[in-house]
Amino acid sequence: MTKAKSAAYECDVCGHRPPKWTGRCPECGEWGSVIESAAGPAGPVALRAVPSRAPLEPARPIAEISAAPAKARPTGVGEFDRVLGGGIVPGAVVLLAGEPGVGKSTLLLDVAQQWAKHGDTPSLVVSGEESVSQVRLRAERIGALHERLYLAAESDLSAVLGHLDAVKPGLLVLDSVQTVSAPGTDGVAGGVTQVRAVTAAMVAVAKERGLATILVGHVTKDGNVAGPRVLEHLVDVVLNFEGDKHSSLRMVRGLKNRFGAADEVGCFEMHEGGITSLPDPSGLFLTRYADAVSGTCVSVAMEGRRALVTEVQTLIGAQMPGSPRRTVSGLDSARLAMVLAVLQRRAQIQLHDREVYAATVGGLRVTEPAADLALALAAASAAHDLPMPPDLVAIGEVGLTGEVRRIGAVPRRLAEAARLGFRFALVPPGCGPAATGVTPPGMRVLEVGDIRTALHYAVKATAESTDD
Repeated sequence: MTKAKSAAYECDVCGHRPPKWTGRCPECGEWGSVIESAAGPAGPVALRAVPSRAPLEPARPIAEISAAPAKARPTGVGEFDRVLGGGIVPGAVVLLAGEPGVGKSTLLLDVAQQWAKHGDTPSLVVSGEESVSQVRLRAERIGALHERLYLAAESDLSAVLGHLDAVKPGLLVLDSVQTVSAPGTDGVAGGVTQVRAVTAAMVAVAKERGLATILVGHVTKDGNVAGPRVLEHLVDVVLNFEGDKHSSLRMVRGLKNRFGAADEVGCFEMHEGGITSLPDPSGLFLTRYADAVSGTCVSVAMEGRRALVTEVQTLIGAQMPGSPRRTVSGLDSARLAMVLAVLQRRAQIQLHDREVYAATVGGLRVTEPAADLALALAAASAAHDLPMPPDLVAIGEVGLTGEVRRIGAVPRRLAEAARLGFRFALVPPGCGPAATGVTPPGMRVLEVGDIRTALHYAVKATAESTDD
């Protein structure tokens, strides 16, 4: 008597395989997502002989293969091309993930418009979340009404492929991959099985036809691409669209790129007329004051390979019994607490019983240690009510013993600060012009070994700036 095979179960949301059926997935906590898997129980697959066959195209020496078909083509949106590495490669599949309402559809509608306007092939936008009339309203608002820009509203993969046969576009935007379902595949639209099948089919079509494809992906509460992370392995480029709903700044950050650098960042500004590129976004993160104000200091943060000059502000409140409040916006609260402890212990600035508020300007989030020195100077400036010079920039990590540690990309940071007119710079030891061999024009660079020396030079630079 043969023994019946045991059924296999799989969560349609996260892909977890529990040993038996449960009403709630033990991995992701989703109710009603565990279904019987048609693929059978997970386990080692028996090896079998695979016969060889003649390849469709013989292997050739690498010197005889042309790289022209894989050359990137600009989309017409400068900051988007910057993150892609100069443009999108024909046949490449790009996954753009972001939170709902951040502006993904608006950005890609502009990309499709620019492709249709400047390219020799049409572009096709397929929306599974909105009707064509709703997409048309957005297109009117941003001025994306080119005659070679085609719109379709579909949630069936077969219909999407039918549109490709009819339009023959050079660029396809699928918004979003979670709303499209593949016929003959188990699971609901947006589940692991469906999303994997749809993405694999679109990758195969893109490679076969040389079709540049952009897939829109939702993100979960923890910031990951909704559904499986397997999408990141199937596609060629993974981008993350970030932005605070209270700020007009938007950033496209590269996470994976087979055709260029994976750490580039593109900056955009969201407004009523749509979304526009910001090739020089540093002005958003600085405040120009008519009179000198205490509690501010300027640093230079690195977002990927881009140097962004940003202002750090602090406010020292009244004395509070017990545990005073420490509030941050755009900064790391743990680093603020550490910097305040160093100031109190190494520079004798008593802040243990004072409320401290710290923030960045323009909605930029700065978490790298290079902003420690600027944060310390801003806090000391607020504590003594002594304004820092407006043309001073401070870059460096502060250690627990009060030393200023070295950080990376100092020449690039100083070049960006010098371009914006800053004349004084405080940097860690070994990061000045003598060590790097690069002297920014019109800038005086001083190396500071500890926080007390940095405060001394900052006060001296304040006096020199007042004399000027």
